[in-house]
Amino acid sequence: MPEWEYKPKLEPNNQPLMANMFKFSFRVPLGLFWSLFLGWVWSQILEVPDPNVVPSYGVGVAAFGLSAVVELLGEPFWVLAQTHMLVRLKVIAESLSIILKCILTAVLVVWLPHWGLYIFSLAQLLYTTVLVFCYAIHFMKLTNSQESTKKSLPISRMTDFLPHITLDGTFVNWKEAKLTWSFFQQSFLKQILTEGERYVMTFLNVLNFGDQGVYDIVNNLGSLVARLVFQPIEESFYIFFAKVLERGKSVKLQKQEDVAMAATVLESLLKLVLLIGLTITVFGYSYSQLALDIYGGSMLSTGSGPVLLRCYCLYVLLLAVNGVTECFTFASMSEKEVDRYNFIMLALSFTFLLSSYFLTEWQGSVGFIFANCFNMGIRIAQSIRYIYRYYRESPHRPLAGLLPSPFLIVVYVLSGVVTGISEVFLCCERGWLARLLHIIVGALCLGATLVTVFFTETKLIFFIRTQFLPKYTQKKT
Repeated sequence: MPEWEYKPKLEPNNQPLMANMFKFSFRVPLGLFWSLFLGWVWSQILEVPDPNVVPSYGVGVAAFGLSAVVELLGEPFWVLAQTHMLVRLKVIAESLSIILKCILTAVLVVWLPHWGLYIFSLAQLLYTTVLVFCYAIHFMKLTNSQESTKKSLPISRMTDFLPHITLDGTFVNWKEAKLTWSFFQQSFLKQILTEGERYVMTFLNVLNFGDQGVYDIVNNLGSLVARLVFQPIEESFYIFFAKVLERGKSVKLQKQEDVAMAATVLESLLKLVLLIGLTITVFGYSYSQLALDIYGGSMLSTGSGPVLLRCYCLYVLLLAVNGVTECFTFASMSEKEVDRYNFIMLALSFTFLLSSYFLTEWQGSVGFIFANCFNMGIRIAQSIRYIYRYYRESPHRPLAGLLPSPFLIVVYVLSGVVTGISEVFLCCERGWLARLLHIIVGALCLGATLVTVFFTETKLIFFIRTQFLPKYTQKKT
């Protein structure tokens, strides 16, 4: 379904022609339809937990479907905020929504634990409602002030957020519809590649509910850095690359200053996320068991949890690199290149789903992480190939950001060995004093690693101190 243009036609006096427009939106009705349909699938076709163990399962399904529809109401606000880089609005809205959601969840779990799924359903509805209201209130104030003109916003009143067509206009802009269809395919396939193991887990019942619970706990813990650090970087710099570079044009046909700026930023981002990912992988291997023991006790730290979290640390490294490389790739690709890449992603989707099923049958829940690592590796290879070809005719080599200094690699290896030995002798059944010593060993190794980064990766440090942080902070404020 094509997305109609949000920018209204303007009179000579810059007022939108709203009197002769039919306003309608298929987004919310389609979302409601899919929520009802998939809710029926989850409640009637898929395996349903025992009502005596998990009561109110149907209510939970309905509540999460409703929250998805509510969130769709705020999608136009989110798109406009992203386009105009209103990052402060996004941070405030999402932070406030998450904080209120966590507070409500904690209060209800402590005071009304017998409510069960009602707690998480109400918390999810509160999250989406507060999120949409934050965006709506901000743009309501913005459209009633003079700042909308200063910021060159394509709307002048709240009703302009509704897609529309004019009486003398065409029903569908086929150029935009074709591009929208390409991005829909890309988003759908990327969703399969990102969350495919959950569909395999849900529809094929390869894991029981207990193993699914342990996997979800480890997945949520392991993905904290990805959600809090890597995802904001990917979203923000997708917009940056899309604004700096002209989509579909070769390097020679673009402003060389913009090309050089994009290359410098890309190289620094690759080096930054690579170092963060390497740090998580190296230290996460030796501290996964301790983290799970502190978080959930022996129930998590003595089973398959530590192995899952150790493997997930490697997956976080691949996830970090893939986020930045795909961020640049999708921001600079032409429409034909996006369509061509969609065919590659389609093949990857089938391969990923099959590998998830067979690896899980062979290795259990660890097979999901192995399949994800395999999937991410192929996606990184595709993006690196595109970036290399994109900058091949220029003197810039941003992929050098994926090559840390040899001395730093040696320090990472030594840190991994030292913390691994420390885990064997100090963790996790020798009391809290031994655990504290294990933490101190890790802190010392981490400090040595950071000092090595400071003295060996001088280009990255210089960029962050002199260019990246000041400019980024100024744009956000």
